Amino acid sequence: MSLIKKTRTKICGITRLEDLRAVVDAGADALGFVFYPPSPRYLTPEAAALLIAAMPPFVTSVGLFVNTNIEELQAVIKLAPIQLLQFHGDESAQECHRLASAVNRPFIRAFRVKPDTSAADLLECEAEYQAASPLFQGLLLDTFVDSFGGSGKVFDWSLIPKELAPRVVLSGGLSVQNATDAVVGVRPFAVDISSGVELSKGVKDAAKVRAFVQAVRLADSMQDNQN
Repeated sequence: MSLIKKTRTKICGITRLEDLRAVVDAGADALGFVFYPPSPRYLTPEAAALLIAAMPPFVTSVGLFVNTNIEELQAVIKLAPIQLLQFHGDESAQECHRLASAVNRPFIRAFRVKPDTSAADLLECEAEYQAASPLFQGLLLDTFVDSFGGSGKVFDWSLIPKELAPRVVLSGGLSVQNATDAVVGVRPFAVDISSGVELSKGVKDAAKVRAFVQAVRLADSMQDNQN
């Protein structure tokens, strides 16, 4: 009997302790905390520290940053010791490396996919970041919108080259309704959701979180049956 591949799940935009507990209980692998002040899901480092302290082992804390600088990043990490950085702004590969090195944390890079993005663009971006930093751990693919942060909109998943898909985090417009199709169709390493499992901005819906994780698990079991 073959082992079922587990697609990792990240729930982003955690702002409340009760949501953190519900997300962990649902079986999520990673929790995202937003350190971008214009976001309605923004957390102060002090508030994030209280939430991170309540996290169990083997669940990863991820900090989302947009066009931050070393001093700001160091101040956040000093109070809220997140495990993984997520850069979601205009940072270059070299800037991401400098930032991550300053706090000795691995990072993922958000790539905001446009309608004219090609498979070659995605592979080229990954290669650029791999060459720039040993701390780079992968791309998070989101839909391009004019503002920073999550888009809540789906992009054309067929743009993702098959050889890249097993290494990416798929984001952008995911929901309970499309999660199974997304995982079966793309076969990403992980999926990332925020607004798709919310009652309101920054407030999670525990039932939707459970249903989302279950939809991803269903996709994993379907893939196993196809192999």
